[in-house]
Amino acid sequence: MSTPGGPARVRGSLGPMPTGLWAWLGPLLVTVFGGFLRFWNLGRPNAVVFDETYYVKDSWSILNHGYERAYVRNADAKLVEGSEEILLDRATFIVHPPVGKWVIALGEKVGGLDAVGWRLGVAVIGTASIFLIARVGIRLTRSIVLGCLAGFLLAVDGLAVVMSRTALLDGSLSFFLLAAFACLLVDRDHAFERAQRLVDRGKAGERLRLGVRPWRIAAGLCCGLAVGTKWSALPFLAVFGILAVLWDRSARAVAGEPKPLRSMLRRDAVPAFVSLVGLSAVVYVVSWSGWLATGGGWSRQWASDRDTAFPFIPDAIRSLWHYHDEMKVFHTNLTDDHPYESHPWGWLVLARPVAYWSEDDDLGEHGCEARRCVREVLGIGTPMLWWAATAALVWLIWRWAGARDWRAGAVLGGIAAGWLPWFRYEDRPMFFFYAISFLPYLVLGLTMALGALVGPAPGVGASKRERRRRQLGAWAAGALVLLIVGNFFYLYPLLTGGSLPRGEWLDRMWFKTWI
Repeated sequence: MSTPGGPARVRGSLGPMPTGLWAWLGPLLVTVFGGFLRFWNLGRPNAVVFDETYYVKDSWSILNHGYERAYVRNADAKLVEGSEEILLDRATFIVHPPVGKWVIALGEKVGGLDAVGWRLGVAVIGTASIFLIARVGIRLTRSIVLGCLAGFLLAVDGLAVVMSRTALLDGSLSFFLLAAFACLLVDRDHAFERAQRLVDRGKAGERLRLGVRPWRIAAGLCCGLAVGTKWSALPFLAVFGILAVLWDRSARAVAGEPKPLRSMLRRDAVPAFVSLVGLSAVVYVVSWSGWLATGGGWSRQWASDRDTAFPFIPDAIRSLWHYHDEMKVFHTNLTDDHPYESHPWGWLVLARPVAYWSEDDDLGEHGCEARRCVREVLGIGTPMLWWAATAALVWLIWRWAGARDWRAGAVLGGIAAGWLPWFRYEDRPMFFFYAISFLPYLVLGLTMALGALVGPAPGVGASKRERRRRQLGAWAAGALVLLIVGNFFYLYPLLTGGSLPRGEWLDRMWFKTWI
C-alpha cells in the first residue's frame, strides 16, 4: 500500500489516523445522543431491580465502611422508601471483587441512595463506552463515519441501554475491557509508526527500538480494573496479551528484522507480561484496599490466629488469599436453577433474555391507559443488530483466515474471550447479560462488515459499474441501520420500565422464551 507522492507504507499499516474537529466532535455527538437514552428517566423504575439487590447495598457499605456488611431484613423496601439505615454491624460473604461496586458507590456518593444515585455510576460508564467505541472504530477503520457508526450502534443496542441503567457490575467490566483494547490499539499504531520511520529512512533491517510504552501500561491498568470488577475478565487478559506480542512480532517483521519472532520473544514478551499481567495483579490487589485497611471484612482476621510456613507474608494477604479460595469454591459449586438462565449457544440469537423487573397495572395506575398494562425492564439486545452482527461473524472469520486481516482477528479475539469460556460451565446458571462484555466487539465486527458492504470511494475514472456497486452497498447498509434504529425504539419501553398495554407488550414478545 502506498500514498500518492509519499513513501511506501509498511505492510499492516492502516495509514494516518483521521484528525481534525470531526474526529472528536462526531463521537461526542453520538455519545450525547446515547447518553440521553440512558439518563432519561434513570430513576424508573423506583425499585431495586434484579441483582441490584446485592450491589446497591454492597456498594453503599464499601463507600461508608470499606467492606461489605450484612443488611437488615426488608432492606430493599427501606431503600425505596428513602432510608439509609440498611446495614448491620457485621460482615457478609461476597463473591465479586470491589471495583465495579466502587463505580456504583461513587454514583451513590454524588446522587444519594436512591434509584437515580445507585444507577448514576453505571450510566456514566455506559455512556462513556459509546465515545470509546467510536474512537476505537475510527482507529480500526481510519474512517470517521464508520467510527461514529460503531458508537451509534452501541447507543441503540437494548442490552447496552439496560446495563447502563441498572446497578450491576457487567457494564463496568465491559467498559474497562474496551478501554484496555483501545490502549493496545494505540500502542500498536505507535509501534508501526516507528517501523515506518525506519523504512522511510532506508534503515529497514535494523533493530526496531520501541522505547517506553505508556499506552501498554495504561492497558495493564485497565485490565487490572476489569479483573477487579469480575474474574470473567481473565480470558480477555490472556487474549489481549497474545494480541500484544503478535503485533510486536509483526512490527519487527515489517521493519525488516531478520528473525522477528525471536526478537519479539527476547525483547518484548517479558515487558508485555509485566505491563499487562504484572500491573493487572498490582491493580487488583490495590482494589482491595478498603478490605485490607479495615479489620471487619469477611475472613479479614482469618490468618491472625493461624500458623504458617511463610511468616514473612502479612496476615492480611494470607487472609485475602483464603477469602479468594472461598470465592472460588462458591463459583465452582454454584448449581442453583434460575428461571432466566440461558446457555451461551443462545446468546448471539437472543434466545433467552432476562426479565430484570416487571409489574402489572390496571387502568389509571402508573400511566396505564388500557384495561391492563405491563411495565417491564427486559435485558435484551436489539434483535436486528444482534442477528446482523451474528451473520457478520462469517465475514469476520473469512477476513481473518482468508485475507489475513489482523483487525478481524482482534475483533474475533474479543468475542471469543467473552463468549467461549462460558461453555465450560454447563452446570452453573448463566445469563444473557454476561454477553455485554463482548458486545462492543460484535458491534465493531458489524461496523467493519457494513464498511465492506459500502466499499471504497470510487476513484477518478471509476466505471459506472463501480459507482453503481457502491451506491447499492450504501443503500443496503443504510437500510439495515434504519431497521436497527426502528427495532430499538419499538422495544425502548421494554428496556426502561415504560407502561405498555398488555396487547402491545405481547406484540413485542416475538418468541415464547422472551416471556
